[in-house]
Amino acid sequence: MTHPANADAIENVLDKLPPEAKQWAESLPWNQRRYVLSLCHLLCAASPEVQAEFLDEYTANGLISKLIENHEIRQKVKNNLDRFHITTELSERLLRGYIRQFYIHSAQDARRQPELILESALRVVVSTEERNNIFNYVLGFELVKLLFRMSWLQHERLYRLQHNQEEFITLYLKPIQRTHRLNQIIVPRDEKLFFARRDYFVERPSISDKKLIELAIATFTTEAIIQFGFSVIRHPDAVVFDHDYIFNRDSEAVFPY
Repeated sequence: MTHPANADAIENVLDKLPPEAKQWAESLPWNQRRYVLSLCHLLCAASPEVQAEFLDEYTANGLISKLIENHEIRQKVKNNLDRFHITTELSERLLRGYIRQFYIHSAQDARRQPELILESALRVVVSTEERNNIFNYVLGFELVKLLFRMSWLQHERLYRLQHNQEEFITLYLKPIQRTHRLNQIIVPRDEKLFFARRDYFVERPSISDKKLIELAIATFTTEAIIQFGFSVIRHPDAVVFDHDYIFNRDSEAVFPY
């Protein structure tokens, strides 16, 4: 006989499910409940990387169909990609790749917060608002990739356009430049000599696509990427951008901040 306290605990767990999921779980016969328990055990015992791979395989098709149906936010992301002169096409193939990357990135975060990946996956699957975060993540990550491939001079031109310069530098430019340094992508030489020729300051980073993704995931959390994309979608002036000014090769190089 089930102890009343245990019964309450079980009920509390089931109450956290969406109503349809709770009804389904309660309707399962015993042999199928064993399968669910086995899956829960294996998934919880797996490493974050294995969890990410499983969740990608198990959820991608359904999530893609839901994402494609959301024409409004998809168009907002496309408009912003165009505004930043980013040519990425929001195809089914791209979205599938980003869903997988989202879970992998969450798995990286999960090394610090083991519950994060399963919770984020569940939220994305059951909530329209959370599914929109996939689009926020896509836009945020594409913007981060753009920043990673800009020279430090272009970073300076970009930050000078912003309404909140210190916040922009702290949240995005300093972490990226720190990663540039650590990975020998940009190597400052004679940076403390006022009249030194600062070739490193105007140098455009050369990074392969694969390496760029690895560096971006290592530099920023999933939440930071989502928030970046969300802020740009929500407020058109969250990041002020003037392509001609930023990428004008003829402008004088300003000394780095």
